[in-house]
Amino acid sequence: MRIAKRLFLFMAVNVLILVTLSFTLNILGVRPYLSMRGIDYNSLMIFCLVWGMGGAFISLGLSRILAKWMMGVQVIDPGTSDPAMASLVQTVHNLAKAAGLPKMPEVGYYNSPEINAFATGPTKSRALIAVSAGLLENMDREQLEGVLGHEISHIANGDMVTMTLLQGIINAFVMFLARVIAFFITRSKDGEKSSPWMNYLIVMVLEIVLSAFGMIAVAAFSRWREFRADAGSARLAGREKMINALEALRRTAQYADLSGNSSVAAMKIAGKPKRFFGLFATHPPLEARIERLKAAV
Repeated sequence: MRIAKRLFLFMAVNVLILVTLSFTLNILGVRPYLSMRGIDYNSLMIFCLVWGMGGAFISLGLSRILAKWMMGVQVIDPGTSDPAMASLVQTVHNLAKAAGLPKMPEVGYYNSPEINAFATGPTKSRALIAVSAGLLENMDREQLEGVLGHEISHIANGDMVTMTLLQGIINAFVMFLARVIAFFITRSKDGEKSSPWMNYLIVMVLEIVLSAFGMIAVAAFSRWREFRADAGSARLAGREKMINALEALRRTAQYADLSGNSSVAAMKIAGKPKRFFGLFATHPPLEARIERLKAAV
């Protein structure tokens, strides 16, 4: 039932993005970028920016809603009578105040054995922090505070928006370059165009290849933001608490959810990938994160 629900929501969001972006292009009066004269670079640029960045920011805007629907996150009432939940909310609020957030984030809980927490939301004033049942069951109070400090730091640093912006720009560049290159590849010496299907196939292949290079850039920035969020947690919660949290994560690697999402900043676990595949890792190895915190003065 949950899989069917997730599939339905995935399809619904993509239909919403398709309709919204098509409507936006019509309002902007963007004409087809290919004509008898060749490429209309202005139309192509607008087309790629709308499609490349629009989908990413719509997903970011819906990120809190999607987290609640797709992952079953239940928002905790700040006035709850459950001592454990009340303590969790209070810890998040204390850290948020220390970080100078303009508004307290929502605090949620989801029933999963994974050892994880994540932060999402379109702005610092509209953020959500969710923790898994597995994390609450396997971490003590100080380790939990280190994890929550990490997530609060993601919000304070504006990481979700920055990652979405970076991904959107790369999407736009990939779309633009793929179409320009495909146009010149499919032009014959006398200037005639080849089959539209051939052009479409070449565009698809180029987008896959160029996207791979784009993923390397996005992953490199993502790894940097994880180090920065660790350092932020060390300032907010205490360095030893953050180190202890990472040590606890390392001991429970089999329960990690390693899925990636640019609009979700999570406490993912990264092992020691081979050098090439390490270029695509969104999170640094836990050993590297621990060593950097220990070396910090």
